[in-house]
Amino acid sequence: MRLTKADLDRIVDAIGRAERRTSGEIVCALARRSSDYAYVPPLWAAFFALVTPWPLAVLTDLSARAIYAAQLAVFVVSALIIFWPPIRLLLTPRLVKRRRAERAAIEQFFTRGVGGTRGRTGVLIFVSFAERYARIIADEGLNGKISNDQWKIALEPLLACLGEERCADGFVAAIDECARLLAPVAPPGPDGDELPDRIYVS
Repeated sequence: MRLTKADLDRIVDAIGRAERRTSGEIVCALARRSSDYAYVPPLWAAFFALVTPWPLAVLTDLSARAIYAAQLAVFVVSALIIFWPPIRLLLTPRLVKRRRAERAAIEQFFTRGVGGTRGRTGVLIFVSFAERYARIIADEGLNGKISNDQWKIALEPLLACLGEERCADGFVAAIDECARLLAPVAPPGPDGDELPDRIYVS
């Protein structure tokens, strides 16, 4: 996954257009992944190493020392193989990946100042690419004005584009949908632009 300068410019332009229709502040954040899941390789390697002695003890005449050496070899080789990011991600439970991505989204919401606008009308559009996770987080000033179902609908084009690895198209579509939802409940005001029009990539 890689966004070109043209992709970044398109997203920034979309945010600028959207914010001319609303006093809401839209911020985009893209994480290549929400965690390095560094604990996954040793956990799986330990599991494979613990399983290794049983078939060797039953099916071979190897000595205890030889079986122990095989265990060590299995642990090291498994850990090295699983350390490769695609395999590491594949072997990480889906629930764990979702929880890490949710936490990363909330961290971005506060780190980027989305929760600190004067009208409390900030909106974060967050994607964690490796986990295929996307979420829109709206500040409390929009509670009761835009329903969760409406935010989910706004997220649908982003999720569709994400599955096709058209990340920039997805962000632009989601920004336009957010502007459509924000315009009636947070019309343009005198405060001006409080947050930078940009996408944060990490």
